[in-house]
Formats: sequence, C-alpha cells, structure tokens
Amino acid sequence: MSTITINPSEVPVPEFHSWLLGAIAPRPIAFASTVDGQGRVNLSPFSFFNVFGANPPILIFSPARRGRDNTTKHTYENVKEVPEVVINMVSYSMVEQMSLSSTEYDKGVNEFVKAGLTPVASSMITPPRVGESPASFECKVIEIKETGESGGAGNLVICEVLLAHFSEDILDKEGQIDPQRLDAVGRMGGSWYCRAQGDALFSIPKPLRTQGIGIDQLPAAIRESSVLTGNNLARLANVEEVPSKMDLPEEVALKLKSLTGNNELHGLAREYLEKGDTLLAWQILLEGSKS
Repeated sequence: MSTITINPSEVPVPEFHSWLLGAIAPRPIAFASTVDGQGRVNLSPFSFFNVFGANPPILIFSPARRGRDNTTKHTYENVKEVPEVVINMVSYSMVEQMSLSSTEYDKGVNEFVKAGLTPVASSMITPPRVGESPASFECKVIEIKETGESGGAGNLVICEVLLAHFSEDILDKEGQIDPQRLDAVGRMGGSWYCRAQGDALFSIPKPLRTQGIGIDQLPAAIRESSVLTGNNLARLANVEEVPSKMDLPEEVALKLKSLTGNNELHGLAREYLEKGDTLLAWQILLEGSKS
C-alpha cells in the first residue's frame, strides 16, 4: 500500500482541514441550541463532537474559529455568556433542516424558525431542545478550552449532562436504543453525510468477557492465507481456544468433499465467517486440514 505523507505545517490550513474531515469520518453531529445574554436563541450543528465519560456524563463539541477570517461562531459566544447548551442528536428525517440551520445568519436570528424546527422548553436550563430530535441532552458548560487564536483553532466546549431525553420511537422491546430506529446521520468530508441504517449497520462480538487467542496463535496455514482477510482472521482469533472437532452438517460436509486446495477451503470458511458463523468456519478449517 502506497501512502501520501502530509506535514500540516507545510500546507495551507484549509487544505489540511479538508484532509482531516475527509479521513476522520463519520463524525456524530452535535446540534447545539444556546442562548445569548439577551435570551436570543441560536441553533447550529457541529461535527467536532463526541462523548468522553459517563460518570460524570461528559460531552465535548468544538465551534472552531472560522478558517477564512478567524471570526468566532455565535454558539461559542453564547456559551461564554450563558454556560448552558442542549445537544440534540440528528436523525435522517431532519438532516436537511439541520443543514439549513448551518447557514451563517446574522446574530440574533433564530435558526429554529429558519429551519422549521420545534423548540421545546428544557427542564433544567434556558436553551430549548429540538422537538424533532430523537435524543437531546440538557447540559451545563463546565469549561471552554481554547486550543489557539488563529483561524481554524478549536474551542472545546466541555459539557456535563444534567438531563437526557429519548424518544420512545427509538427504543426496542427491552427499552434500549435500537440503532435502526435511531436512524442517525454522520458527517463525512465536503458535502457528504452517511446514514446509519440498513446494511450500513453490523455487529461484532466484543472480546470483553473472554480473551481471544490472537492472530499470532492461529495455525500458520490459516494465518498466512491469501484468501482470508484480516477481519476474517481476527474473527477466528476471537476465541479462548481452538474449538474441538465436531461433525459437520451434511450439506457442508458435501461441499467440503468437492473442494480442491486450501484456497477453496478458506473461501468456504470465509463464506460462513461473513454470515457470522465462526464455529462452523472453524470446523471447516479443522476438517479440511486433516483431509
């Protein structure tokens, strides 16, 4: 794999900004509602955002300085005047309205009105939350960390969640958030977004309660396969020990008899790995290695 190496000190800030946003993606979007000292409401999206702790619950977003003229954003100015913010999450059903709200309207213009969104009174802070948002977090601002004074510099708004609101529409039967129902969107580079829905969602068994043997402990014939990918090998290696040999289902046993060579054997194992059947993939590899 060939690479391009870029030193950020040797290219213009807007150029490196584009590289950063293109590569570090998708990014969740903090749809931040704030008020200024006069009580005027502002609503703006920021994709320099994430969650950083649960006890206390901490969210951080950054209304960075504008690269073109080094001016600051209304949200940054507001949280310095009134250290409160509602961070609303963005679903696909409201993504166009969210984008419209990012227009650089004059200070004092209410983006709830411009974007046709519904302000809902918060319970513990002054800024309203977005009624259409599937999840909203009422926060107090506990610190603002300025990372520089030049255009493009970040302003990290460190927020503690005081109260959270979740639409019942996004919950599954167990009362947990269903990612399919959440239908979240993420920010990519340029004008691109992504939608966390359908085939874009997948699950991976977490190696938390067990200790996987690791790829280094796989048999060499498997580890050095030209067919199995790094993802395939990691799934095989996420077991506490190599499984004991078991009888294969008749259908799979028949397929195995028709194979010639390791490449076809590994291809069949890969087929079942990508269906999520790790145990059967292991059995195919074990059976094939003894045939």
